[in-house]
This record gives sequence, structure tokens and C-alpha cells, in this order.
Amino acid sequence: MSGCFELKKPIYPILFLALIIPFFGISQYTDVINSNRPGLSVSAYAIGKNVLQLESGIFYEQQDHNLLNTHSTLFGTDIALRYGLLFERLELIWEGTYQNQDITFDNFGISESRTDFYKNRIGLKFLIYDRYKEDKPNLYSWKANNVFRLKNLIPSVSLYAGANFVLGDNPFYLGDPTISPRVMVATQSRLSPRFVLISNISYDRIGTDFPELGYTISLSHAFRNPKWSVFVENQAFESDRYADVLLRSGVAYLFNENLQTDIHMGASFKNTPSRIFISAGVSYRFDFHKDTFKAIEDQNANENGGAIKKSNMKKKSKKKKNKGKGAEDIDLGPSKKQLRKLKKEQEKDNGL
Repeated sequence: MSGCFELKKPIYPILFLALIIPFFGISQYTDVINSNRPGLSVSAYAIGKNVLQLESGIFYEQQDHNLLNTHSTLFGTDIALRYGLLFERLELIWEGTYQNQDITFDNFGISESRTDFYKNRIGLKFLIYDRYKEDKPNLYSWKANNVFRLKNLIPSVSLYAGANFVLGDNPFYLGDPTISPRVMVATQSRLSPRFVLISNISYDRIGTDFPELGYTISLSHAFRNPKWSVFVENQAFESDRYADVLLRSGVAYLFNENLQTDIHMGASFKNTPSRIFISAGVSYRFDFHKDTFKAIEDQNANENGGAIKKSNMKKKSKKKKNKGKGAEDIDLGPSKKQLRKLKKEQEKDNGL
């Protein structure tokens, strides 16, 4: 089936450049859940060693095909299990979509029901370059830390390799082999403390009669209350079986550091078939992560906070008020007041 767009050959140099980037970094475990939901884009960062994460949702979709004169309703569930394997930058991912499609062929006056896995794959994602590993705040300018700069476009990069599994007589993939490879490049750029840009380029079902090349671009924004965030996402894919361009948008809410809920809606840009869908889901993290300790003789200078000051030994008479939980602890960059304090401490340490 022909699509409404075509991916040209120049896309391959992009894939090649991403694969040969010679910089390697280590991802950071975060205090707050890092979910790929809502949407279908995949973050460049792993969730952290020994962290198990469940991301699941239910969806409903309406499809109408003008040329074939068919009407379909689909409902089902999306499930993803992610596990931080061996070290911080490696992640094991299983993704499944189990759905039911009731389709009516108006030209023949018949209907049928199809039920099986539309997506069933497992793979490994590895962070090869962490753009922000050595990034430090500018102590002399609050603006420099909170406005867009061209270097913010430089992304963190990860590589994904996995396989699709078609078990039994799957009505959605008739004739496909049981196993087919899948590869992907995922990038992530923090445009500002509140805006994050994610892009994925994938080559799917390699070696089958219907290989698929596609991309996903997602832009998310955290509000002043960072428990709330919104996103907009564009997805496109091309194969001889099916091609389409989709747009989706939605909102996510963080209940606490381990629990997030979301909802989104979307539609296609064509009528072969036209697609309108809605999905709601939840992400939950089982946090078994433990920090690794480094012997003091192996630490770099000032790595553990620098010299001990006299003030560090004094009792704190006042407790911090309104200590945040969950999304309130997300690092949106130092405030102006915090920058002034950091600058004074740095000048004092330098003997100015």
C-alpha cells in the first residue's frame, strides 16, 4: 500500500553518522520515574541499574478505508517492561500491543474479528553518548541556564537492537517469519530546562517481504508545576504493507516519584485508512537501584563536595520547609538566588 510520503536516500547518512559517533557516556539514574509514555517515542536514557518499570495503557481506535470501503474499530492494550541491566547505560525492553479489530467489508456485506499481538518485540538499548554528563550551570548568568542556545540541539544518543516475534497464525502479519530484526537510533536534546526534544529513526522487520523504515519526533514541555507536562509527536513509517503519517498529543501527570499517569489523542493525515485514536495509561517504577561507592583515594579533587568547612559541623536549627516529592524534585536549573550563593562560595574557595 503506497503512503502519502516517501523517505529519501539522504536519511541513510544520518543513520551512519549516528552509528559512528565516538563519544561514550554514562546515563544518570534519576530520582523521578523516566517513562516513554505518553506517545511512542523512546528516550535516549536508560532507567538505571536494577530498576524495573511497567508502562501500560488501553486504547480505542476508529479506522475507515475509502478505497477498500472498510470500517474498523480497534481496542486493546499497550504494555512495556523495562529493566536496567548490568550497568547504568544499558536497558532491556519488552514491548507488546495486544488488540482486537472488528472490520466490516461494505462491498461484500461481511464482517470479521481479528485478535492477536500487533507488536511483540524485545531488545537492548545502550547509551553511547551522554551530552549532559559534564554540563555545569553558569554561575554568572541565570539567563544562560534558562534560554535556548544552539548547543542545546546537540543530543544524547543511544542505539537499540532487538527482534520482532510473530507466534502462530497472526492475522496482522500473514506470511511473516517468526523472528525479524529491528534496529533504532534514539536521540534526546534538552532545549531548555522545560523543553525536551526526542527523535527516533528505526528500520524494522528486516529480512521480511515488508521491511519498514520510520521516524518519530516528540517535543515535551513541563509546566511551572512540573508534575504536569504536555507533548506533541509526529510519527511516520514507510513499507510496502502500510505507510502513514500520524500526529498525537497529550498530557501526563506525576503522582509521585514512582507513579505517572497519562492520556493522549491522535489522528492520521490520509484516508487509506483514516485513523482517530485515544489512549490512557499508567507508568510505575519498582526502584531497586543502589548507588555504587567509590574509594576516597580513587575520587577526583572536589568530587565529594570539597574540603569540610567549620559550618558543616554545626547543628541545623531549622528544617527545610516544603520539601518536594516526585516531580517537585526535577532539576529545572538553579534559580537566580541559588546562582548568587554558588558564585559567593566559589569566590570564597578561590580566596577572592
